[in-house]
Amino acid sequence: MAGGAMIAGLLHTVPALAPTFDGLVADAVPGTSREHVVDAWMLETAIAEGVTPAVRERVAAHLRHLAESGADAILVTCSSIGEAAEEAAASLGVPVIRVDAAMAAEAARLASAATGAQPRIAVLATNTATLGPTTRLIEREAAAQGVRATVTATVVDGAAAARAAGDQATHDRLIADAVRAAANPAAGEAAAAVLVLAQASMAPAAESAGVDIPVLTSPAGGVARLAEALTPSDPGTPDASANRAAASGSDGTSPENGATP
Repeated sequence: MAGGAMIAGLLHTVPALAPTFDGLVADAVPGTSREHVVDAWMLETAIAEGVTPAVRERVAAHLRHLAESGADAILVTCSSIGEAAEEAAASLGVPVIRVDAAMAAEAARLASAATGAQPRIAVLATNTATLGPTTRLIEREAAAQGVRATVTATVVDGAAAARAAGDQATHDRLIADAVRAAANPAAGEAAAAVLVLAQASMAPAAESAGVDIPVLTSPAGGVARLAEALTPSDPGTPDASANRAAASGSDGTSPENGATP
């Protein structure tokens, strides 16, 4: 890009997702520099205790670091800390994007086109910390679009434990089974019109579910919104980061261009 590469900041709580998002951003906005901050403690604490003041403070500190390092836009790839990121973003001068924001908007849009007086949007997660933030985001988006929908939320039992034990196959199978159950419920239960997988780490499992209803995952939509924020509307306008170099990063930060921590 003219004037120097744009800088994308990415804040993660799952170390394994850093290279995944690094590749997605590199493909979406070629030439973009990527600076990653990975802090697994935030998610571990959110699962054990909720999004505590200490977690919110850590989120804010990491976002400030990325902004001060020269990031032109920041993607927060963890849904569990999405609300904390929104709070912290108010004091920053760069766009901060929740990875599940585009997914929530799409879920509401699809629900509005579904048959029935009040279609159901089913949210699946592998930990309880994600359910609240994602459900509230979808409800907020539905209200903004004027969509009357019921949002239900369910934790996929055993999936998180399987992933923690290194058993990705069982993790994916349990999620796929839950997706099929939501799409084809027991007699007397209403099928979901739209299914939302609340965590980016659940996305690979969606491919094997084989259901007829829309199944939404967050990585592609989140990266698309980041790309929109990083792409100048006028190609002739110098990049905002033209004369800024990315700093080396705070504790837990990988080097620029996405080296895995």
